[in-house]
Amino acid sequence: MIKSMTGFGRCEILKSSRKFTVELKGVNHRYLDVNVRMPKKLNFFETSIRTLLKKYANRGKIDIFITYEDTSENQVSLKYNASLAAEYLKYLKQMEKEFGLENDIRVSALSRYPEVITMEEQCEDEDELWNGLKEALEGAFRQFVETRTTEGENLKKDILEKLEDMEQMVAYIEEHSPGIVMEYREKLETKVRELLADTQIEESRIAAEVVIFADKICTDEEVVRLKSHISHMKVTLGEKEGIGRKLDFIAQEMNREANTILSKANDLEVSNCAIGLKTEIEKVREQIQNIE
Repeated sequence: MIKSMTGFGRCEILKSSRKFTVELKGVNHRYLDVNVRMPKKLNFFETSIRTLLKKYANRGKIDIFITYEDTSENQVSLKYNASLAAEYLKYLKQMEKEFGLENDIRVSALSRYPEVITMEEQCEDEDELWNGLKEALEGAFRQFVETRTTEGENLKKDILEKLEDMEQMVAYIEEHSPGIVMEYREKLETKVRELLADTQIEESRIAAEVVIFADKICTDEEVVRLKSHISHMKVTLGEKEGIGRKLDFIAQEMNREANTILSKANDLEVSNCAIGLKTEIEKVREQIQNIE
């Protein structure tokens, strides 16, 4: 089942007092390009997040947005540095004696001295934190894959329809190419008779000229290869995933054959058909750019 590189996923998980929200969006890209935005508190999980994502996506430019809330009351704690407070008090008393000043220091004043009382963020259990985050990530990643798969099926349907149209154009070119040679022979004989009047026409010369012309406009090889490429692309569309680059290569080969047919075309209808063929191939190539 093919997947598009365009997709969106979102999941919100509430675990006790912890709330994890994960959103991600993806667009087409040649390789897997991941950008993760999250609170600093979760930064040490970035490698794990990228590793987990690789189970769900192979290509695309993917932006991941993570928010985290902890509503518990014990997120921070106060720390009292008794030795530092004693040090401050010792020097204050020393200053009192040296300068004959009144020591008006109070507990409230001493507590405001730098680093006497500090606020510290409580350490959290990394395993619990990761388990909650992972659940939210997997929920968002699964939804992301679902949207990519749905879009991928739409792309597959559209490409198959275009391939059917291309097969009809190739069949038209294959059917009308022999007629172009016969028409050329008739025109050549008529022109030679007009020029030579009653003089005997050498059939061998006419035949040789027709053979040279037929060789110049012959598209048999290109038609056979185009049929093969179309068939190959249909088979590839039935494969599981990671087929984007393969499809792009097939489309390039198809375009090469169509260009050759157009350069050999010596008939207006065949030429127009070849142009239509190139147009459809280009549309297919544009669609393939979105396939993972």
